[in-house]
Amino acid sequence: MARAKTTRDGERSDGRRGRSGAEPVASVGGRPRDPAIEEAIIQATRKRLATDGYTSMTIGDIVADAGVTRPTLYRRWANKYDLVIDALEYGLRKQREAYPPLDMEQLAPREALVEAVRRLDPRYHNERAMALHGNFMAEVERAPGLLDQLREHGVHPRCEELLMTLVSLQRRGAVREDVDLDMVVTLCFGSYFADYLRTGREVDAGFAERVVAALWPTLYVGGEARPA
Repeated sequence: MARAKTTRDGERSDGRRGRSGAEPVASVGGRPRDPAIEEAIIQATRKRLATDGYTSMTIGDIVADAGVTRPTLYRRWANKYDLVIDALEYGLRKQREAYPPLDMEQLAPREALVEAVRRLDPRYHNERAMALHGNFMAEVERAPGLLDQLREHGVHPRCEELLMTLVSLQRRGAVREDVDLDMVVTLCFGSYFADYLRTGREVDAGFAERVVAALWPTLYVGGEARPA
């Protein structure tokens, strides 16, 4: 069976993860890890992904930006692909941690939906998110695994939270049973990308409220807009 080639920068040509899997390569020699070094590498990788894209960014650029050496990076990650996946997961984890803790069941129906739609915003706690999405989509033929990872770890959990909120609102008798919930999720998630492509502006504080205001009359039991 033919083996996938590895480029000079360590990425696999088949777009699959290398031997490091989901975690950085284990350190050799028992020396304690310095979290600040890994943080610097991750942050440099995320910046290069947004500005250069996956194919154009190099390990040389990353180590120069992070102020480390190639051996330092390769002791932690086997190749560029694995490093990028960890950088992606890092950003998504930080974004989830930035969400304020809320009990959706304690919110009024419309308020709960507005908060769930607000959390769909890819740029929530990450101003480079739109560039990252665009770069990953542009790389789909060269490294399809990148977009798969983004869907699995970024898009799916975010959309699932909105879907579960809608299901909960149906159980509470606030949302009609005949509503296509998957389509509502698609429309709400897509609204952020459509607004960005149309205007290029930052999302204003009332964006989620306006999205829900447009959809609420078709969702709410009774078929008309009512106070939550």
